Amino acid sequence: MLSRTVLRASKAPSTIARRGFRTSTARLSSPYHYPEGPYSNLPFNPKTRFFAYRYWGTMAFFYGLPYGIAVWQTSKNDSLICAFGPDNESSLLEIRRWKKYETEFHPIASWDAPCPTPDLDRDEVLDIHYFSDTLTICLVLAGGDLVIVREDPQDGEDRVEIVGSVDVGISAAAWSPDEEMLAITTKASTLLYMTRDLENIVDITLNSSDLNVSTHVSVGWGKKETQFKGKKARALRDPTMPETIDEGILHHLDVKNTNISWRGDGAYLAVNSIEGQVRRVIRVYSREGVLDSVSEPVDNLVGALSWRPAGNIIAGIQRVEDAVKVVFFERNGLRHGQFDLRVTTDDMAGWASDIGLKWNADSTVLAVSFTDRVQLWTMSNYHYYLKQEIICKPEESSLRPIHLCWHPEKALHVASSVAFGVQRLAYAFAVSSSPTSPPDDYGVVAVTDGKSLKLTPMRIANVPPPMALHELKLEYNVTDVVIACRRSETISLLLAVLHRNVLSLFSWDVDSLALQPPSLAWQVSLVTPALTPYLLNSQTAFGPHDLVNVLQRGVQGPILQMFDSVGLPEFDGELNLDTQVEILVAQRLGDGSDAYLLANRQHSTNHQDDGDRTYSELTSDFPVSVVKCNTQTVDSAVYVQPKSTHKMVTVNGNATSSLERPTANGVGSHDQAILFCLDEHGSLFANERCLVKNCTSFLVTPAHLIITTSQHMLKFLHLTQKAETLEIPPDTPETDERCRRIERGSKLVTVMPSIFALVLQMPRGNLETIYPRALILAGVRDNISRKLYKKAFLACRNHRVDMNILHDYAPAQFLKDVGLFIDRVKKVEYIDLFLSQLRDEDVSQTMYKETIRDNYTTDTAKSEGLPAMLSVPLGSKINRICDAFIGALRNRSQEYLQNIVSAHVCKTPPDLDAGLALIATLRKQDSSQIEATVEHICFLADANRLYDHALGLYDLEVALLIAQQSQKDPREYLPFLQNMHKMPELRKRYTIDDYLGRHTKALTHLFELDAFEEVKSYATKHSLYAQALDHYRHQEGKVLELTRLHAHYLQQEGKFKDAGIAYEYMKDYSSASESFRQAHLWRESISNASMDPLAYPKIHSLALSLAETLTESKDFYSAATIHLDYLSDIVAAARLYCKGYHFADAIRIVTLQKRLDLLESIIDPGLVEGMASMTELLADCKNQLNAQMPRVRELRIKKAEDPLAFWDGEIEGADVPDNVSIAPTDTSTTGGSLFTRYTNRTGTVGTDATRKTSKNRRREERKRARGKKGSVYEEEYLVNSIERLIDKINAVGPEVARLVTGLMRRTMRERARAVESAMVEVVEMCKGCEEEVFQSTKPEDKVDMEPTREDMHGYRPQGGDGVLFQSLEERRKPRKPPVVKDFETLSLLCG
Repeated sequence: MLSRTVLRASKAPSTIARRGFRTSTARLSSPYHYPEGPYSNLPFNPKTRFFAYRYWGTMAFFYGLPYGIAVWQTSKNDSLICAFGPDNESSLLEIRRWKKYETEFHPIASWDAPCPTPDLDRDEVLDIHYFSDTLTICLVLAGGDLVIVREDPQDGEDRVEIVGSVDVGISAAAWSPDEEMLAITTKASTLLYMTRDLENIVDITLNSSDLNVSTHVSVGWGKKETQFKGKKARALRDPTMPETIDEGILHHLDVKNTNISWRGDGAYLAVNSIEGQVRRVIRVYSREGVLDSVSEPVDNLVGALSWRPAGNIIAGIQRVEDAVKVVFFERNGLRHGQFDLRVTTDDMAGWASDIGLKWNADSTVLAVSFTDRVQLWTMSNYHYYLKQEIICKPEESSLRPIHLCWHPEKALHVASSVAFGVQRLAYAFAVSSSPTSPPDDYGVVAVTDGKSLKLTPMRIANVPPPMALHELKLEYNVTDVVIACRRSETISLLLAVLHRNVLSLFSWDVDSLALQPPSLAWQVSLVTPALTPYLLNSQTAFGPHDLVNVLQRGVQGPILQMFDSVGLPEFDGELNLDTQVEILVAQRLGDGSDAYLLANRQHSTNHQDDGDRTYSELTSDFPVSVVKCNTQTVDSAVYVQPKSTHKMVTVNGNATSSLERPTANGVGSHDQAILFCLDEHGSLFANERCLVKNCTSFLVTPAHLIITTSQHMLKFLHLTQKAETLEIPPDTPETDERCRRIERGSKLVTVMPSIFALVLQMPRGNLETIYPRALILAGVRDNISRKLYKKAFLACRNHRVDMNILHDYAPAQFLKDVGLFIDRVKKVEYIDLFLSQLRDEDVSQTMYKETIRDNYTTDTAKSEGLPAMLSVPLGSKINRICDAFIGALRNRSQEYLQNIVSAHVCKTPPDLDAGLALIATLRKQDSSQIEATVEHICFLADANRLYDHALGLYDLEVALLIAQQSQKDPREYLPFLQNMHKMPELRKRYTIDDYLGRHTKALTHLFELDAFEEVKSYATKHSLYAQALDHYRHQEGKVLELTRLHAHYLQQEGKFKDAGIAYEYMKDYSSASESFRQAHLWRESISNASMDPLAYPKIHSLALSLAETLTESKDFYSAATIHLDYLSDIVAAARLYCKGYHFADAIRIVTLQKRLDLLESIIDPGLVEGMASMTELLADCKNQLNAQMPRVRELRIKKAEDPLAFWDGEIEGADVPDNVSIAPTDTSTTGGSLFTRYTNRTGTVGTDATRKTSKNRRREERKRARGKKGSVYEEEYLVNSIERLIDKINAVGPEVARLVTGLMRRTMRERARAVESAMVEVVEMCKGCEEEVFQSTKPEDKVDMEPTREDMHGYRPQGGDGVLFQSLEERRKPRKPPVVKDFETLSLLCG
């Protein structure tokens, strides 16, 4: 246990004070006071002739004043306000301050405090309280005085003032937790409530009538009378009637004192007092002074009392004949459990004759104070553990228990009196466990419980507390224990146990199969130096060269003792250390190890908790290294040298002892190491860097720093060479292996990387062993890198890790070491399991993505001289691995035949033919493994598919074997197979292929059988004309027959062009012409008709029909060509050329045929008609742009100003919700979905009948296509409409150019200018609106109300909602704006 320097009062300056009574009359006439005046507070008369002797005698006595009581001053760096005196020899009362990190007291005030009541030998301070806001100290004295001490008195105020007095005396006092109310019990059996100004507000008399307030009824919970015992259970008496009834009789050692204890929230207080000199009663009062309950009678109950701040139980002491128990009461006065203090009858008459109780601030530790010692008890898993015993007065004993004062804010900080002064201690909950570095990570946890040391190796036997695998019984209560590993022929653990002034070393062979308890190696008694009046054994730790170190603390400072491997002192005497040294860092055993002492920085008056936390090496003359660190706020620390074989160090800081000592396992050189520190506020530091501010516990392994956070997260940080490069994982357990959720309040106990196990302790105290994915994957990757494939495989198998990581983490290495993998794994079923789980997904980049920045795969490839990306061949991963296994197992087929079959079947697609061929080979060899192999392949693949593939191999014996393993009826396959045996080979193959639907192969077998008629029939039946033609390509006659069948088939299928080509190939020109005509190929149709002499008279009608068809399809140029070439109709040809804006061709043929009259009758009217239609078209385009552009602009302005109103529609004055769910689900029951509001649709939300049918989808698609004004689709419709307009303008551009040229050639200049001007204007309008209209399609422009794919979390609506979802998706896709083509104007019209 570590303690602050023990101090003795050194100065006691006198402070003149006066009395000022407020509640009673001054009693200056008593024999204990002098007359009113400047000497009224002096215990002597300065005018006598013996004044000098009396004065110096008194001053010498002041230096030796006994410590009385203390209170924490939280506002000034946790100073301690101590009250010294009065005692039987002097009535002087002195208040002093002990500042943190200082070695002397600072006087505040002192005065004479003679007892005003004659029934007391001396006065006594019952309560002292410091008010940090007013810098005042309030003391309550047993004589009845209420004293206020002001540190900074104002004008007209006295430093020490007695503000009130209770004439009959005070028996107990206690301030409420909120410092607003003082509760006092007087010796006249009254309870007083006073305000902070010490004004009495409630006066309650404690009398015997209070005992009738509570009527207690026990239902016998947990007693043997209430347990079911079979048929005779009904005959038992009423369990609510106990065998004996306690009367509440007093114990003969009861000091008849009174105690007051407030509940943590200040709503109730409990008073433990004696009623009628015959019974002890605990009364519970409300804050208003109303009696709430009275405790049930308990025999031998004594005066100790402490209400747990959490409020559930009230602790008291019961002394029975042979034991002392801590008993608990509920607020209603009923008993609620107990535990034994484990004292003997001799102890009960000695140091356990008077006992006090006090809970700490967070209700985790119960301090039991005796006359010469203090015990700290904690509760875990419904068992009370004795964690620490502080021997405060080893050579003397008083009649009163040691005064103990817990810190009101820092739960594990405590101050207590010792033999020669005051000590302040700070504790931290820690775990004593074995090293966490493999292979020494047995997870041994040592739990201290008084004189018992409970040991459990979690890796071997996971025994839940409070039980343990082994319990060591020691002579004294355990103070500290540390565990280290020693390697010799076997791995053994060493346990150094410090119990009081004895150091014991135990050896434990945990590697043996017969796990025996630890054996004592040696034991030594720690000698207290002669000149040291008080020495506190603080800590033990292992050091270099098998040294065992013990750190002791005394008044003069810390002392270090060292013992060698056989228990002999390393030096003569002890090593006196500098007072800065606070912690001894435990170290691993073995040569070359270093030991460390953690020293505190020099404290300055202006030091703040958030100051510098750096550390540096100090010069030391000792065989240990001293590291300087700010331990003011450190709870625990760890030295670690990343990527080394050394173990980690966990130590407790804050200049304290821990309730359970943490592990100490070893470090490397500290100038290259990282110091991890966890302070009491939850901030975890790595050297100077603050990693997290919400850490609750941490552990270190060779690969990770493991922490738990107050957000109930377990995180793994990869260790690096520098603290600055440590990466803290985010709180995303769904996607990051380094983070996972844990139960609320869980803390780390130990970690065993060898078995990937982590032990957590729940708030109740029970243990839970988990296997975090980060530990498993780290172990798997490490085993893969070391080519320990069996360990990696078993880890994946046991913890359900995808086995693809065995290949994906290092693909090149795995493919190279397939043979090694087989040799290491060995078992056939294990290899089959690996092959069956192969997937083409690279799990090292998806579900098991490496979280270390330097990927192993890259490093491995570089070490082998291969590029990381080119070291693995391309192709299917599954097939690549299966082929590698087939190649590696080819020479070991007898042993691994099953694996070869699995490798064939597990390919993508499965290579069933290769597997069946292997079975066929085995059948020919008459192998004994054939039956097992057939059964295995039928297990891997569908037996029906295997049966078909076996038939496809034309091996009827294999097919029969497969059929026998399937569920087929023998009546189905036996006749078929018997029939196959009777057929010739080619006919058998044809029948099998036809049965299997392999028609191409069946046709090949028919060709080989030379059955042409069957070929024609089979080709016609299965449309295998191309294959049949390929077989008979050298037999022209048969080719023509097959071609005719093919052409007829194409004609029926509507493939008229192909049919026409086939007919033309056979020189059937009439059929070819008809087929081409149906395909609208007028050139080919007329050409074939012209080659048929019989069809020549019909050419005119055919040409006329084709011209009409082309005219209807707007192909004016082709129709004009037919009229000109085949019908010799110049007029019709010229008219058609003009309709297609081909005025140059129209003028050419008119002048060619010398029909100039047609220029004015055909060409000019055509130009005028074309000019009119084109002008109308351009005017419509202009009007469309003028109408749609403002509307698009208006919609976008509205959407930018109020997106919610835009998507919801016009809702004037409506209270629009701001918490609309973006991703509606089928189980939604409130409000409409986002898509319902978008589209202004109504319907029943939350049912499958809403907008999810195909009918609703079609209706929504029609609505989207219409783009109705005011709907959500309007903007999309307008943008698409403008895009179509631009495409139309680009299409008519060449026609406009030909029209303008024709008008100018026919001297129609003004008409040409008008058309060109209209075209230029429309083109410029299109260019001007292009950027504005299509800006919403840019990636950086997003609509806040539109749900993204991330918002939807993979949800894709159906039905009508799906139409809108598709529309919004298309809006977010990058969309290239259409290009507006330039219109080239005629230079003759530019002027």
